[in-house]
Amino acid sequence: MTLQKVLFREALNQAMCEEMERDANVFLMGEEVGEYDGPYKVSQGMLARFGPKRVVDTPISENAFCGLGIGAAMTGLRPIVEFMSLNFSLVAFDQIVSNAAKTLYMSGGQFPVPMVMRGPGGAAAQVAAQHSNCVESYFAQVPGLKVVMPSTPYDAKGLLKTAIRDDNPVIFIENELLYGVSQEIPAEEYLIPLGQAHVRVEGSDVTLIAYSRMAHLLESGVLPELRKEGIRAELVDPRTIKPLDLEGLARSVRKTHRAVIVEEGHRFCGVGAEIADRLYSACFDDLDAPLVRVTQQENPLPYSKPLETASLPQVADVVQAVKQVLYRL
Repeated sequence: MTLQKVLFREALNQAMCEEMERDANVFLMGEEVGEYDGPYKVSQGMLARFGPKRVVDTPISENAFCGLGIGAAMTGLRPIVEFMSLNFSLVAFDQIVSNAAKTLYMSGGQFPVPMVMRGPGGAAAQVAAQHSNCVESYFAQVPGLKVVMPSTPYDAKGLLKTAIRDDNPVIFIENELLYGVSQEIPAEEYLIPLGQAHVRVEGSDVTLIAYSRMAHLLESGVLPELRKEGIRAELVDPRTIKPLDLEGLARSVRKTHRAVIVEEGHRFCGVGAEIADRLYSACFDDLDAPLVRVTQQENPLPYSKPLETASLPQVADVVQAVKQVLYRL
């Protein structure tokens, strides 16, 4: 196996280019994806490589170009619809929920909608309330949609390739602050199945469940702090919110008998609430302490840096939660 060191954004670019080379029905559309090489340079070089019929710059109208992508998917193409921010997917919410998610069912199986809707989501660095929504829980609640949230370049490439080949609409959420993260990944082609969690760090004392940027926060910030106190935590990254690898998560909880679920989104009706509910059903007799959730505070995310920091999960919050489930407070 040959390894190459790539950035998160480059891994996404590779995934799209490989799939567009493999399948002439795959194309990319969105705001500034062509002439500008993408607002985050994820599509850099793709216009020159594939031309304007397969890398399509769109007007600033998410509702319109998302609907165009749905129609294209219904007629046999495989669009990748890039939102400059998944916050702006809310403008196309009716298209995604009423059409992309439900057309296969409402057509009696006649019209699959094989499309990927991707872009950055969640909090970035002081982009304020209207650009900081964690939308994964919105879309995961809708039957017919799959929701993917990679945390590493390796996962980003393998999961995006799988999502492009999937015959269902997939919401593929990247975190803006991860685009510059680098990692060695195989130069050879590989795929990662949807619905397969990954144990990023082995441990025995407590299971930490986190995805996207929160998985980085835990691995780089929380785990070193816990090791100083002799706590060996296991970090599990679900990678896909829907389908959810319940058995993979439960296997870790049965091993450690304790769990802390960390998410960047809000507590009420959050992804962590769903994970906790399922783990209680699957692992109740294995638990030595109640599950604990760490989430964003229940307010729109402020622009102010100190208030933004206070609103989002931090290392100290997770460390305290771990001590709570270990009865060390």
